[in-house]
Amino acid sequence: MNYTKTAILLAAMTGLFVTIGFMLGGVGGMMIAFVIAIAMNLFSYWNSDKMVLSMHNARQVDARSAPEFYDMVARLSKNAGLPMPAVYIIEQQQPNAFATGRNPENAAVAATTGLMNMLTYEEIEGVMAHELAHIQNRDTLIMTITATFAGAISMLANFALFFGNNRNNPLGLIGTILMMFLAPMAAALVQMAISRTREYAADRRGAEICGNPRGLASALVKISNGAAQIPNNDAERNPATAHMFIINPLNGQKMDGLFSTHPDTQNRIDALLEFEQEFVPERFGNAQGNSRMTTRTSVPNSGSSHRKGPWG
Repeated sequence: MNYTKTAILLAAMTGLFVTIGFMLGGVGGMMIAFVIAIAMNLFSYWNSDKMVLSMHNARQVDARSAPEFYDMVARLSKNAGLPMPAVYIIEQQQPNAFATGRNPENAAVAATTGLMNMLTYEEIEGVMAHELAHIQNRDTLIMTITATFAGAISMLANFALFFGNNRNNPLGLIGTILMMFLAPMAAALVQMAISRTREYAADRRGAEICGNPRGLASALVKISNGAAQIPNNDAERNPATAHMFIINPLNGQKMDGLFSTHPDTQNRIDALLEFEQEFVPERFGNAQGNSRMTTRTSVPNSGSSHRKGPWG
């Protein structure tokens, strides 16, 4: 059902993009919009990881420059049955992380220094397992293409007033002005809906990969608190990438409605703690060899202070 909804949403967004092209330029505008849509898909497919990593000034690390972190990702990737992704660190005080890439063979995971300083080892495991789940579910490509479409639709809407002065445009000036507001709003709704449906699935699969649902739940609390208090200027300059992070890096996103890029954090925590009741590590075979994993990680409340991380 999750994949069906995603396919429907992507089809709807493509249709919206072409419709806007028709409204602004008739049949010619529709054809131009269709060609642009294809070009954006191809460009996003081959360059999504480079685009996002560059936007956030991420630097690649390896087993020599960040041995514990790199080894953690390697072990979790093996648990998930995934190829080893490229590993990046972002010099950013806000605790957060994301994954990107067109497929599991060409993927990357990135974590901020704030995340590594504020979270415990088990909590960081949960976060990276969540990001690997996005890679395994092939969410990274879908969400990046969605962000590209959303940005392009907004760009078209910004030019709507100019095209509206064309007397051959059937919408006229009033209709074009309406498009300036409705088009980016519709694109944002599609982008947000796709992101929200996939976070719950990645939380659950991530808990299976690391073998510790409670560790991921605890991490979500700390990241949510940190994101609310510490601004992420790179994310603010590139809001189209916000849905790729484990917690929304933008300020002011509180509600669990269609206008939020992520589900409410407490709802995600509740789902993880409910999953913990049915979770049996041996059934998934993913918790083997993790000598540092705790069997019962406490979940801090929203007012708890951040603890120093294992690499801080």
